[in-house]
Amino acid sequence: MIDLDFWRKVTSDFISKGVTLVAVSKTKPVEDILALYNAGQRDFGENYVQELVEKQTILPSDIRWHFIGHLQGNKVKYIAPFVSLIHAIDSYKLLVEINKYAQKNNRIIDVLLQIFIADEETKFGLDEPEIIELLDSYRKDIEDMKHIRICGLMGMATNSSDERKIQGEFARLHNFFQKIADSYFQGVSYFSVCSMGMSADYEIAIKEGSNMVRIGSLLFGSR
Repeated sequence: MIDLDFWRKVTSDFISKGVTLVAVSKTKPVEDILALYNAGQRDFGENYVQELVEKQTILPSDIRWHFIGHLQGNKVKYIAPFVSLIHAIDSYKLLVEINKYAQKNNRIIDVLLQIFIADEETKFGLDEPEIIELLDSYRKDIEDMKHIRICGLMGMATNSSDERKIQGEFARLHNFFQKIADSYFQGVSYFSVCSMGMSADYEIAIKEGSNMVRIGSLLFGSR
């Protein structure tokens, strides 16, 4: 059941704060996505390549599809023709693969680098030195990497009821985002996305500087 009242409330608040809402529609039926689309939502996030491809073919063409799951290099080719933003880049090898298929489709694909900030081994992502190493490689190969655009960082906090812990993880991510912006992307307008916060912690994330949140269960209900 779509909670349109919640959607209207947060959308109004997010617009005033310059925050993008990505509606996490993984496993949700097309009818639910259309209901939110008809209310005005345009950014939707999917975790699984096959599901995303199937939905993209039958839903309105002006939807901005975000791939928010862990992406395998051999599946990039399926979403490269249409994806708007890939959220979870966790290796330079994957970045090269996305650039290759973006070039084949005559596109520039926007991506976010995933930084590991949580106190959980199950989450993917790079630590701060690894992101710096990736960016050094990217800068060295910049002439060959013109079909991807690094637009910012994303990260997921620990699944915890300790708000102070979550706040600290988000604050660390935002501080690192600012450091990277100043060091590698000074004067580059498109490096502007600090994506953090989901249904359980988006309010804390926004207070700590997030300008893109991913919300699923609060919009669509629990799976």
